Amino acid sequence: MTLWKDAHAPPPPIRAAGWLRALTRGLVLGSVVYLGLLILLVLRLIEAPLFSPRRPLTPFVTQLVCRAAFPILRLRISVTGTPMTQRGAIVANHSSWLDIFALNAAQRITFVSKSEVAGWPGIGWLARATGTVFITRKGTEAKRQQEIFEERLRIGDQLLFFPEGTSSDAIRVLPFKSALFQAFYTQELDRILHIQPVTVIYHAPKGQDARFYGWWGDMDFAPHLLITLAARRQGRVEIIFHAPLAVDHYAGRKALAAACEAIIRGAHPCGGVFADGAEPPAGILGPH
Repeated sequence: MTLWKDAHAPPPPIRAAGWLRALTRGLVLGSVVYLGLLILLVLRLIEAPLFSPRRPLTPFVTQLVCRAAFPILRLRISVTGTPMTQRGAIVANHSSWLDIFALNAAQRITFVSKSEVAGWPGIGWLARATGTVFITRKGTEAKRQQEIFEERLRIGDQLLFFPEGTSSDAIRVLPFKSALFQAFYTQELDRILHIQPVTVIYHAPKGQDARFYGWWGDMDFAPHLLITLAARRQGRVEIIFHAPLAVDHYAGRKALAAACEAIIRGAHPCGGVFADGAEPPAGILGPH
């Protein structure tokens, strides 16, 4: 039996015009990203001694760069709902490396990511520069990580978690893991924090596999980036901000995680009904 995470669609062939699009868009996008990184690092020299650990200036640079990425890619983005202003965190489903651009474009946030990302070429460097909080899966690090979360939440950072723990193929929502939600229930933080569920939905280009923007399993980043840059027709990404949930309305981390998962699943076009390991109904992978 082939599990969904092992079933990769063959990439569409790239013709001469596609290579030209990929080169042009790649050069422009790379220039914008690394110019933004240079500006961010200069501002960080001012920001760090005056405001550390807060980052009142550089998130605006990150947001502007991420917003610029979408017209460069010719990928449409729409935002429904209102990003919360209360102190707390955001949780979202995770389908692609594009989530980083999409969610940063919609709201100034601080990502929480697995420690492996810090070592990824290009992406890891950018993640560290933008203040990403890296976590490990070692039980011995749990207390230290919780302390970091608490510190960032108390200074007003809006942390963004991907509770699925990994990315999917963009047509499903995986079961949420509740461990990271425990940080919201320590030192009476539950009395002041809110959690905002956010649904991220990718609509593939017309005629392409519904998983076109999904990046999961053992897929390499560079080929996926190349296919995205080369596409003549692009689809769109939809960001839905749901009403924030007051942490103290839920008995514990499992109840809160379940509530967030239900809201995010309910807004996903496939309902998030495919279990981890299950195949989608016949026809869902066909061209749009």
